[in-house]
Amino acid sequence: MDELLPRPPNSSPLTPLGFLDRAAVVYGDCPSLVYGDISYTWLETRDRCLKLASSISRLGLGRRDVVSVIAPNIPAMYELHFAIPMAGAVLHSINTRLDARTVSVILGHSESKLVFVDYQSISVISEAISLLPPNSKVPLLVLIGGEEKEESAASLDFHCTFEDMMIRGDPSFEWVWPESEWDPLTLNYTSGTTSAPKGVVHSHRGTFIVTFDSLVEWSVPKQPVLLWTLPMFHANGWSFTWGMAAVGGTNICLRKFDAHTIYSAIDRHGVTHMCGAPVVLNLLSNSADARPLKFPVQIMTAGAPPPAAVLLKTESLGFRVTHGYGLTETGGLVVSCAWKSKWNKLSAPEIARLKARQGVRTVGMTEVDVVDPETGASVKRDGTSLGEIVLRGGCLMLGYLKNPEATSKSLGKDGWFYTGDVGVMYPDGYLEIKDRSKDVIISGGENLSSVEVESILYTHPLINEASVVARPDEFWGETPCAFVSLRGDAKKGEVKEEEIIEFCRSKLAHYMVPKTVVFLEELPKTATGKIQKFVLREMAKKLGSADIRSRM
Repeated sequence: MDELLPRPPNSSPLTPLGFLDRAAVVYGDCPSLVYGDISYTWLETRDRCLKLASSISRLGLGRRDVVSVIAPNIPAMYELHFAIPMAGAVLHSINTRLDARTVSVILGHSESKLVFVDYQSISVISEAISLLPPNSKVPLLVLIGGEEKEESAASLDFHCTFEDMMIRGDPSFEWVWPESEWDPLTLNYTSGTTSAPKGVVHSHRGTFIVTFDSLVEWSVPKQPVLLWTLPMFHANGWSFTWGMAAVGGTNICLRKFDAHTIYSAIDRHGVTHMCGAPVVLNLLSNSADARPLKFPVQIMTAGAPPPAAVLLKTESLGFRVTHGYGLTETGGLVVSCAWKSKWNKLSAPEIARLKARQGVRTVGMTEVDVVDPETGASVKRDGTSLGEIVLRGGCLMLGYLKNPEATSKSLGKDGWFYTGDVGVMYPDGYLEIKDRSKDVIISGGENLSSVEVESILYTHPLINEASVVARPDEFWGETPCAFVSLRGDAKKGEVKEEEIIEFCRSKLAHYMVPKTVVFLEELPKTATGKIQKFVLREMAKKLGSADIRSRM
């Protein structure tokens, strides 16, 4: 993090923080943030961020110091995306759904000096601090929330409130430019759905690149209206926190949402854009509140491969879906299903099938490939040969904080970043994710993609959510085990395990058909909408081996 690369004299480092200064000039009297009855302009937002930055600086915090924030999609969360690095510090956004033990681990690992705490996360932070090792230095705490929450804050010793820092701040503060564009800007921890969370460090330069790249790839116009259904703590809102300042957009903030809230916000604010994991698409299309839109809304989805059936339903309501792919380690979306006008003439199911592919590299990426992880050779471009997705480009992370071994493992092979995602490459150069490497199921010596099985399950008219994992089997080694939840209009007991199995048998090769179906009210998910397969794998293990040879 501390190594500086040579740069020309008098050059100004690339940083997305400069977008805010420009927005205050170009869009100064235009709305920047809307939250309920609260509304700010871009000039007001710039001044508020400078006030916060000056208050952070007065606490003695600056370059390389980590400052954390745990909050939902409220104005304070957005403002801190600028204010913390404007003080020279490193922004660390904490997932609001993490348990106290995990929060304690990442606070200690990051050596966070200051934590902004939304009032709804007080109990988590309180427990997390109590779990810090003895003699650990406890970070300063700032409370985000109204005075009516003072009683709930009594368990912690808060230095002050968010509004106190705002009142004491100086709007003429000269914010701290990075010494080098390779300086660290953000620290984001991976979700930890498969292993211990790793601290991903991104530079000002890399974030600048992925921000611009994402705006170009999505064809975002000037002054869009973005509804925040994607958590800002998730890869910093796929970089659109800074991107909205670049184009002078209006950020519609939501503390929490459901389908009714989303549809109401679209009508009230004239929403033009929104982002979300496929679970959000499922929510929009299967809810009782689902209805055709009065005007098209652009929606970017990523985070997990969206089933073609879900894409088809969502687009039928008037949403225009763009499918992308990225990781915490890329800081945003670096692969997108770049659309060709000739595809508009195809049937709706064929369009949905094409959109389910992750696509091609964005213009800001150098290379994307699918390779044999052992030899590094590109797999055949036939849409069936499996390999690992690898990336090269300017927005890749600097590395994992205090974890040189993991950094070397991910970035140390010929300059490629090995994602751990299994995919295929089609003859036209578009790639499609088939699984995480550890989620590939090996049954009777055959490798099968859980994602492919899930895409079939989602075509069942009564299935709301589906996830497929390996169940241990004494004869086959592993067999596919499907966990599903049903749509709200499906009566309990209406759908039987045998019916789901036969449904899949009519559409899949027999070795790919789930041999077990488990019905749940709701599938376990991370805060970003990813189904927690490690939880389901443990449930499948507890089922033990079943004699299913008669079903083959």
